[in-house]
Amino acid sequence: MHYRSGMHAFADGARAVLPLTTGVVPFGLITGVTAVGMGLSPQDSLGMTLLFYSGSAQMVVLQLMHNGALPMTMIATALVINLRFLMYSAALAPHLSTLPRSRTWPLAYLLSDQSFALCSLKFASGAPGRFAFPYYAGTAIPMWVGWNLSVAAGVFLGTGIPDAWSLGFAIPLSFLALLVPGIRNRATLGAAVVGGVLAVLAHDLPYNLGLLVASLGGIVTGLSLEHLGQGSPAAARDDANAEAQ
Repeated sequence: MHYRSGMHAFADGARAVLPLTTGVVPFGLITGVTAVGMGLSPQDSLGMTLLFYSGSAQMVVLQLMHNGALPMTMIATALVINLRFLMYSAALAPHLSTLPRSRTWPLAYLLSDQSFALCSLKFASGAPGRFAFPYYAGTAIPMWVGWNLSVAAGVFLGTGIPDAWSLGFAIPLSFLALLVPGIRNRATLGAAVVGGVLAVLAHDLPYNLGLLVASLGGIVTGLSLEHLGQGSPAAARDDANAEAQ
């Protein structure tokens, strides 16, 4: 799709992310309920959410606070959990690095798993062109608003949310919706399989390091398969199929 204007690109990004935004609502509700249940005031809970904008890191830090961990331990743990965003930003940098800092700093803050997945697919096709920034903003802003509103709802609803809703079930479904469209060739399939297997095997590592191990393993596998397959007929067919999609 070629965009007529920045607003057109923004609207397309927003339309793409809206179905995924519903997937973070259960996680946001759980985060808000957990924060209040551990003794934080509504103001502190919402302030923490605005500061972190990372559900996994926020949940782990809440648990560390509950256990009386040192502040430096909480900071280090949150940084380790969010190391994946370094990989995300490095992948998106070629498309957004020419922007002034007045735009790149807000983009860095608004980066999420969902925005990265959507933008990496769209940018790889070359569709946004000079409208890469508004497309990114279209995927990022609705996700940020949806997350913060869902946490706020959890904070103020508290324990009134029944367990029978099984809110946690929607979270993996939203990530599956991101994963499947990205599997377009042997390299991405290999990355997905290895990353998934490592995520299961490394699930019990401390400080959520299993996520980082799985991410690095998937990236290394994908790059290796892509390098080995360069120039082969199978790789050419995979690239042609990916472009056709």
